[in-house]
Amino acid sequence: MSEEKVYVAKRPPMGWNSWDCYGAAVNEEQLLGNARYMAENLKDYGWEYVICDIQWYEPVADSHAYHKFTDLAMDEYSRLIPAVDRFPSSAEGKGFKPIADQIHEMGLKFGIHIMRGIPRQAVHRNTPILGTMATARDVAHPASICLWNTDMYGVDANCDGAQEYYDSLFKMYAEWGIDYVKVDDLARIDCGPEAPGAGFSEIAMIKKAIANCGRSIVLSLSPGPARVEQKDFLLENANMWRMTDDFWDRWDLLYGMFERCKAWEGIGCKDHWPDCDMLPIGHLRVCDDDKEQYTKFTQEEQKVMMTLWCIFRSPLMIGAEMRDNDEFTLSLLTNKKLLNMHKHGRKAREVSRKDDMVIWKSQTKDGKVYVAVFNIGEKDAATKIKFKYIGLDTDKEYTAVDIWENTRYTLKDKKEVELKPHSVRCFEIEV
Repeated sequence: MSEEKVYVAKRPPMGWNSWDCYGAAVNEEQLLGNARYMAENLKDYGWEYVICDIQWYEPVADSHAYHKFTDLAMDEYSRLIPAVDRFPSSAEGKGFKPIADQIHEMGLKFGIHIMRGIPRQAVHRNTPILGTMATARDVAHPASICLWNTDMYGVDANCDGAQEYYDSLFKMYAEWGIDYVKVDDLARIDCGPEAPGAGFSEIAMIKKAIANCGRSIVLSLSPGPARVEQKDFLLENANMWRMTDDFWDRWDLLYGMFERCKAWEGIGCKDHWPDCDMLPIGHLRVCDDDKEQYTKFTQEEQKVMMTLWCIFRSPLMIGAEMRDNDEFTLSLLTNKKLLNMHKHGRKAREVSRKDDMVIWKSQTKDGKVYVAVFNIGEKDAATKIKFKYIGLDTDKEYTAVDIWENTRYTLKDKKEVELKPHSVRCFEIEV
């Protein structure tokens, strides 16, 4: 009798990630402060992950920028550990366990960001790898490098000790109580100009290490763009993967996401989710004095983004310093009908696009149909909701609720919807 499959990401993960507001410089107080905000204000709506993004092992990190070839906090077995000056509870070898314990006590889950590979400083010092006679120098792939971060060399899967290195990492993360790991420089698959295919082997080693660690851990691959033709490998090896490079609060990036979602439609499924990346809403870039500001998206553009992410069923990761959320930002994150569409929607697809008028549809098992109408152009425009394209009886009328206005309508076939530029209407239809 086969064991029942355990889903670590039965639905697209929902949480907060420190990158958009704190870059590489997030610290313990900021992590726990945002965790408390989530527990008090968002947990009841399905938000549960608190993710510490890149460079938590770098003592001098202070912005969104990276310091090249800087010293990193590392243990005797070539594994990066939290910088004590930024995460004081990690002292005396405790790692992230004290923070994870506190977040778990809030009823939330804790995740971290890592770079693929093994630290360059471990290779240069030729430090040992736990559980093997190999050293960092034995398993490193010096030609497999990240083009934008100098911390790591790739790991050569053909070398003795390579799998043991990743096993030792995830054993440590399991001991810390980690629930989610975002692995960077991987979702493009081919990592480094001189190491084509390196990403495939490192993803496979990471997946195996998670299976060996004794703890259920969500595996998120970053950044993109991942390629649709690699979907079978991604579905087999990851819980979520980026469809895009870093997404920020620029309209051109949001406009382009419609094409990406169309390309990936129908591929996301239980435990495996194409990822549109962060939600750059609220107070961003807090650690960069010259760039600190609230999102550049208008309120209507934020509704466009939230609607697309939710009907497509992307993972949702808040980018804001949540303790500074205003009433509107909080309303985006606590819209029950919107989040119900994200949680229960199925078979999401683009049903029509004429110029910059776009219609998406999804449905639930209990008989609801969701229809989102977007104007992503630069002029006022109108389009009609044609029932035959969304699977409704053309001779019937249906009761619908506008998700953003929370107003009720009677919908007839070929209802015309007029929209301002950069805006959306989204309907929950009772069938």
